[in-house]
Parts: sequence; C-alpha cells; structure tokens
Amino acid sequence: MSNPKSRPESWIAAIALSAICLISLGNVVVRYTTNASFAFTEEFSVFLLVVLTFAGAAVAARQNEHIRITFIEDKLPWFWRRILLIAQAFFSILLLSLIVWYGGLLTYEEYQWESLSPGLGYPTWIYLIWLPILSLAMIHRLLQSLIERLKFADKGADQ
Repeated sequence: MSNPKSRPESWIAAIALSAICLISLGNVVVRYTTNASFAFTEEFSVFLLVVLTFAGAAVAARQNEHIRITFIEDKLPWFWRRILLIAQAFFSILLLSLIVWYGGLLTYEEYQWESLSPGLGYPTWIYLIWLPILSLAMIHRLLQSLIERLKFADKGADQ
C-alpha cells in the first residue's frame, strides 16, 4: 500500500498533545511554587483531550491502524473480504454520521442559547464545534482507507 497522508489531523493532534503537556506542567509548577493553581487548566485540558482523541482517530482511520481483530478478515477469500471491508466502513460511517448530526445540533443549540462554560465563562459552542468537524474528518479518512484497502484486496485476488 502507499504511504497514506493525514497531515492536518496529525498536526492538530500534535498541537493538542503539546498544549495539554504545557498546561499541565505549568499548572504543577505554579501549584508547587505558589500554592495556587490556574483555573483554566481542567477546562482546556478536557477540551484538548477530546480534540486529540478525534484527530488521532482520523489519523488511525487513514492509516488503517484502528484496533480490531483481523483473524477472520485475513482468512476470508477476496470476495467476502471486500464485503466485510464495506460493512465495516458502512457501520463506522453510520456511527460517525450520527455524531456529526447530533454533535452539530448540540453545537447549534448551545450557540442559540448562548451557553457559557462553568469554569471560564467561554461560549460552549467553541468547544463543541470540534466534535462534528473532526467526525467529518474521520469519515473522509475512512473512505480514503476503504478505497485503498479495496484496491489492495483486488490486487491480492488477481495474483
């Protein structure tokens, strides 16, 4: 297979992880030196962890590295393997589409209601909008991976 690319998601995940590390380190240093802590660390860390999770999942989807049991998949003849690959992608995309839909609705409702986060008072839609956006990125990467895997399965069947 070729070397799949998913650079935007990789950068987003790397930035989120770096920010979590810096925020946490800064909070620990301040807490031990001043006996007080930053108020924003938990709220930002949870938000960045969700971004990291979804961006990393998009990278894993593109590179076909999600955790799964491939014993049956590897033993199937090419025709049934193709059907299994399509079924896997279909159900994954169905689930992610539900996340896009309901995450988008929740984001819109939070925007309409002008809800604010309890810790810092920022609009909650700023945190929530990343859920449908990164779910769409995962759908895109799953489709790319499916096309590549089907081509690879076809090549294996021709040999």
